[in-house]
Amino acid sequence: MSRTFQFLLLLLLAGIVRSDEDAYKIVADGPHSCGGVDIPYPFGIDDGNGNGDFHEGFGVACDAGKPVLPTTGGDEKPIPIGNFSIERAEARVWLPVGWQCYNSSGGFNGSEDYTDIQFNNDGVYRISHARNYFFVLGCATLGFLRSKPRPVAGESNSTFYTQLAGCACYCEDSKSAVSGSCSGVGCCRADIPPDLALVDNTVEFRSDSIDNGIQAVSFSPCDYAFLAEKDYYTFHTSNLNMDLHQKPLLMPVTLDWAIRDNLTCQQAMEEKAYGCRSNNSRCLNSTNGPGYNCRCSDGYEGNPYILDGCIDINECEHRDHYPCEGVCKNIQGSYECTCRKRSHSANPFTKPCIPSFSLKAKISLGALGVLFIVISIVLSMCLIRERRKMEGYIQKNGGAILQNFANIKLYNKKDIKKIQTTRNLIGHGGFGNVYKGCIGNDPQLVAVKAPINKKSKFNDTFTNEIIIQSRVSHKNIVRLLGCCIQVEVPILVYEFVPKGSLDVILHGDKSIPLSLGQRLQIAAESAEGLAFMHSKTTAKILHGDVKPANILINNDYAPKISDFGISRLIATGKEQTGTVIGDVNYMDPVFVQTGMLTNKSDVYSFGVVLLELITRKKASRSNQNGLLSKFSEAYKKDKSMIELVDKELVEVDPQLLYILAGIINECLSLDVNERPYMTDIEERLRDIVKRFRSTE
Repeated sequence: MSRTFQFLLLLLLAGIVRSDEDAYKIVADGPHSCGGVDIPYPFGIDDGNGNGDFHEGFGVACDAGKPVLPTTGGDEKPIPIGNFSIERAEARVWLPVGWQCYNSSGGFNGSEDYTDIQFNNDGVYRISHARNYFFVLGCATLGFLRSKPRPVAGESNSTFYTQLAGCACYCEDSKSAVSGSCSGVGCCRADIPPDLALVDNTVEFRSDSIDNGIQAVSFSPCDYAFLAEKDYYTFHTSNLNMDLHQKPLLMPVTLDWAIRDNLTCQQAMEEKAYGCRSNNSRCLNSTNGPGYNCRCSDGYEGNPYILDGCIDINECEHRDHYPCEGVCKNIQGSYECTCRKRSHSANPFTKPCIPSFSLKAKISLGALGVLFIVISIVLSMCLIRERRKMEGYIQKNGGAILQNFANIKLYNKKDIKKIQTTRNLIGHGGFGNVYKGCIGNDPQLVAVKAPINKKSKFNDTFTNEIIIQSRVSHKNIVRLLGCCIQVEVPILVYEFVPKGSLDVILHGDKSIPLSLGQRLQIAAESAEGLAFMHSKTTAKILHGDVKPANILINNDYAPKISDFGISRLIATGKEQTGTVIGDVNYMDPVFVQTGMLTNKSDVYSFGVVLLELITRKKASRSNQNGLLSKFSEAYKKDKSMIELVDKELVEVDPQLLYILAGIINECLSLDVNERPYMTDIEERLRDIVKRFRSTE
């Protein structure tokens, strides 16, 4: 069996070329904006005739409100481009997957797609060797990533390649490949050679067969080759028989860019067209191909490619990056740090200023020494009493037991108290206050949960939360780092989740915009965390208080489930009854009536959360015309909820809303047996996320 295909990606060098005036529609918001996307100089919008405010070779088209690089080959489809970074000299494009398929006899069946793509003529772009991999999928497949062939001097029919990289895939049978592994069985990947395509900027994908029999076609009927960012693609065995080409996929690829006039920085500075135009900028030779990039000088930030684009940084407003233990004063391009009068420091940038005492002050200080000794004796006695009191707290709060939890750190009371200031307060409620800060010399930001009620039931909640969180470790569950038991009411220390709760993001005074993709990610990963608690721990864990306020969001918009104070550990095959505690607006009505908490109680609460996430409306059980009632009416009418969807989400796929509405309706069923399990909800939401991403 012989299996061969090739896929060409041509990066040619002179501004953007159009072979057909109607190949794409010019819809520009401005010379440096397209569909709300900022396009910083040296990039700019090309009006279709090669005109615009951009450096030569950096023109970008605006196609229906999206920045693109128009093509001149193949199907003439423009290539999406975005994520323009001046600081890193990078941009991102989305390129297709090349493929070719075979018949049951192992022969080529005529199905293929490896269209030539040509998208820039001045060669300002290079494929980033640091940010991308070359992937090959299939069985009995050998794939190459290589530069454009060059003729051999004196030999008219011979060529050679300045650079060549590739990898081979082989499958013994349908069970050989392993998901997550891309080391040669079903999937292989290769690093991108630095400075790839230095001459003519041509990259070729080619795949040649390694014969392992016709039987491979049954579980690997197609070969695939593509470039993708290192952290984007993860191999799954289902990909081998998944017909990736049936859902046209675009893979994100990071490109390095530079002003490539074949000049070094030193040469460019002597030219009139020198690109680093800001006075406070510097030039760096490109690390990937010829040419150079511009950076703002130390102490400045902004765009070095435009006049006065680099502006002074006020270092005194950013003490986390520019330390000063004394008096900070901003100066152009830097800052000063000095001690006040009558004080000194060996280095005020890193060491505190201390008073400089005169002789008279020293005599006075000595006179106070005796008084200090007396006070010290009194304080020592108080400290002894305090130490005994603290030892009593440690014993009462289960110190002997907690020492056996290897993954729970016991923090010092003094370190915790330093964080508990009004300046660090980030949340409060009936349970107590939450503070943000760093403990001791550890630079990691943490969230400190300090109850303010000293009643015994809070000690029970504390013990319960420690036991539960010591048994769970999942990326979508807030990690408990440790606790402080040297106080009457124990204090818990969690990892810090920067964007706060989903409730604040959806309903706060300054709500944060959320795209449909971000909302689907939050829903799917929240379901994954709850499914883990229900099904994948040594004992089933019921949260009991699932609501937006207990789902925290990090900088990547990944959710983390929090607040296990009223959660319960359930032995297999047993039910849990007890006092009804939690937010009534999200609480399972069956739980309220019977007091029996089950995993389906969390499912009901999650259904309310999912409804709020899509509609950005607050649920309230006391309101007869509330969100749940409106949803029920809308679903009965057309099994959808399009009239309730957040107006921020425009042009949402009606079929996707239909599926989401079905999931929510099942979760909110008053018949517990009709509610799905969290593992089922997780899987269905993951499918919705994949479907949505395939249409982006």
